[in-house]
Amino acid sequence: MDGFKEDQKIRSTIKTKMVTIMKKILLPIFIASFLFAAFIGCSSMRTSKGQYVGVADKLRQRDYDACVVQIEESKDKFYKEKEKVLFYLDMGMLYHYCGDYELSNEFLTEAEYAIEDLYTKSVGKAAASLLLNDNALDYFGEDYEDLYLNIFKALNYLHLNKPEDAFVEIRRVNNKLNVLEDKYEEIAKQYNKSEDKKKEFKIGDNKFHNSALARYLSMLIYQADGKYDDARIDLAEIEEAFELQPIVYDFTQPELDKYLADTDKAQLYFLTFVGNSPEKKTNTLWVHTDKNKLIIATASELPEGGYQKLESFDLIEWEGIEPGYHFKFPLPYMEKLGTDISRIEVMIDDKPAYEMYPLESIENVAFVTYKIKEPLIYLKTITRTIVKGLLAEQGKQEMVNQVGGGILGSIAMFATDAAVDATENADLRISRFFPAMAYIGNVAVEPGIHSIRINYFDQNNSLVFSDFTEQKEIRKNQLNIIESHYLD
Repeated sequence: MDGFKEDQKIRSTIKTKMVTIMKKILLPIFIASFLFAAFIGCSSMRTSKGQYVGVADKLRQRDYDACVVQIEESKDKFYKEKEKVLFYLDMGMLYHYCGDYELSNEFLTEAEYAIEDLYTKSVGKAAASLLLNDNALDYFGEDYEDLYLNIFKALNYLHLNKPEDAFVEIRRVNNKLNVLEDKYEEIAKQYNKSEDKKKEFKIGDNKFHNSALARYLSMLIYQADGKYDDARIDLAEIEEAFELQPIVYDFTQPELDKYLADTDKAQLYFLTFVGNSPEKKTNTLWVHTDKNKLIIATASELPEGGYQKLESFDLIEWEGIEPGYHFKFPLPYMEKLGTDISRIEVMIDDKPAYEMYPLESIENVAFVTYKIKEPLIYLKTITRTIVKGLLAEQGKQEMVNQVGGGILGSIAMFATDAAVDATENADLRISRFFPAMAYIGNVAVEPGIHSIRINYFDQNNSLVFSDFTEQKEIRKNQLNIIESHYLD
């Protein structure tokens, strides 16, 4: 009997050792598998930009057809279902530059419908999505994209000689501006219902309420229709836009009275677009925890003497947090790309020259409207970072308790950190085909056939591009609008 008990004891010891050995053997395999699954699974949480490789050169060369082909061929690879708005915007803008105005409007309309639908759905599940990376959610467009798609639809309709339809699009711009704050107030309200919320979500200030470019197109439509009083109202709105929104209109307002002057000649209006719209980039920030406080810093380590020496930081009261944790997180920001063009002139029948003047900074509008939702993105990212970071720390400790310290413990901690990092990528989705600036010009000419040349000059006053239109019929009492673009 004693021999039997001794045998059982030996078997139990061997079994325990085998289990321990198997844990040590299998844990690295588990970690490797976990890492592989995390990185593969998180590919949907990274912003795809492969569809845009080389498009800058094509835009500079005005090879819009090649851009259309490239984006179309990228559809299945780089545009997932949750990026359908981005695909519609890209295609709609490119077809506008190609001069296929009907097809452009089809894509831009699809984009607008999808934006409205996805925004409504996003509000409904905002609280539940507080801990989700934004890249995992449907992209419902930047606000400036939603605004300017209507302006380009209006231009499409004007080129198709449908001014009434164009005017509908202009009204939609004004309607969207009126509810711009409300849409994010509603999202903030839903975030504040989340059980994971620690701080009150608040939106940023809206500093854009009135688009001079939208008013300009409306003014021209009224003028062509003989509604001079309405045209004068729009002119006053343009002046107010410059006066009350200096952060957007940080340049001199063009003289517009002559645009409405009564003349026996035919009025010829010019609208040119230059430059590239902003893109999004990533800032890596760090959360350092103190008792009931978060220190948001641009450095991974606090210098001696505390956070006061950091160049940039934010201090957030965060009830219940313990000191000593350090988590990093990526935060998106918008960067202007601008334009190399500093001067644009118009020549009629090879006779110089009429200067064009900036009317709207589309990149400024993009930047300012992004500021409305930026506080939501900031606090949502911090909330997600803290929740996931604390869970990861707990998970690391449990794994170390199982395998002990040493190399396996280090591997376990690395695996957890790597998996968390893989799920955290800033949402950098944004269309690449909106311009940076809009310029306008006006000249009265004798009705008839004219040749028109628009010259673009860079910062060194060197001619970089000349857009030539031959045999253009200009009629009196008609909206004669010439559009041109140089996206560099």
